[in-house]
Amino acid sequence: MSHNPIRPWRNIDRRVSRQIMVGNVPVGGDAPISVQTMTNTDSSDVRATLGQVIAAAEAGADIVRISTPDESSTRALKEIVKESPVPIVADIHFHYRRAIEAAEAGAACLRINPGNIGDEKRVKEVIKAAKDHGCSIRIGVNAGSLEKHLLEKYGEPCPEAMVESGMDHIRILEDNDFREYKISVKASDVFLAAAAYQGIAEATDAPIHLGITEAGGLMTGTIKSAIGLGNLLWMGIGDTLRVSLSADPVEEVKVGYEILKALGLRHRGVNIISCPSCARQGFDVIKTVELLEKRLEHIKTPMSLSIIGCVVNGPGEALMTDVGFTGGGAGNGMVYLAGKQSHKMSNEQMVDHIVEQVEKKAAEIDAREAAEPTQAAE
Repeated sequence: MSHNPIRPWRNIDRRVSRQIMVGNVPVGGDAPISVQTMTNTDSSDVRATLGQVIAAAEAGADIVRISTPDESSTRALKEIVKESPVPIVADIHFHYRRAIEAAEAGAACLRINPGNIGDEKRVKEVIKAAKDHGCSIRIGVNAGSLEKHLLEKYGEPCPEAMVESGMDHIRILEDNDFREYKISVKASDVFLAAAAYQGIAEATDAPIHLGITEAGGLMTGTIKSAIGLGNLLWMGIGDTLRVSLSADPVEEVKVGYEILKALGLRHRGVNIISCPSCARQGFDVIKTVELLEKRLEHIKTPMSLSIIGCVVNGPGEALMTDVGFTGGGAGNGMVYLAGKQSHKMSNEQMVDHIVEQVEKKAAEIDAREAAEPTQAAE
């Protein structure tokens, strides 16, 4: 927010990586960390899949991945790509020809799994298709599908095996004069994934796609992802991410942004700071926050809002937020704007009033930012 100074102890020094393009989205270098998700519809169903892509994009997804397991999926991909508002990554397993078809269909990136894509000859054909059609490639190493020779060498999935798998495929790509690639080394085990990502971050300057694979349902998967991805991001590792949840893809996007927002790496929408509530609360904090989260989903402008039940921490938190409300007595609370006391408001009217204040502030911020290029030109 504008009146909150940058504090050096909050800075994260991001790992320096090369930058590639996934369609029109830069990944790596000094580009913002992009948020991805993946559709879970039948990929051959154009309308259903495109509907999920659009919903994810509206929630803030920068890139969406679509599984292409068969020819009907790659045929449908061509139409999906034409109407998609964001770049599409084709997810390839086992059948290298699906990668070639996906490149021909207009995919912005091809995700290939070293553990099941086939021999070097097949990878070379995928590289040629990527070159011919302007695709980038993600080398997607997964602890659950490592190459047989690496499992025999190391005895089990381990960080060293995952890094070796990734570096072997990097060599193939670079030997074929292909540099538009990123890499991931995912595992469902947080410790294994974190160690593998630290290893690959030291071994290459390629952009890194973060993920804790098969993390679980909405709650458990969010927690595992926040721990695993949060620690890596805090170390400066990661250029794009996907939170893998057994849930609606829109939820993956929301969680991805919340992780980035918590670390100050991306800002989108309203960041609500609220207390857990106790006997001192002057209004129903939990119900109020639940209502505000739903009512403010349409706001894309980065903003902060504090909803605190009483005066113990309320005024202090409000000093640091764009809009704030602190519970008081006699059915009223105090509204704060830009960190300063503004006016009292009844608890009954508070939700509608806060929504109005947030929308007004968002419009002011948007208008100011829209005018800045003009002012600079003058």
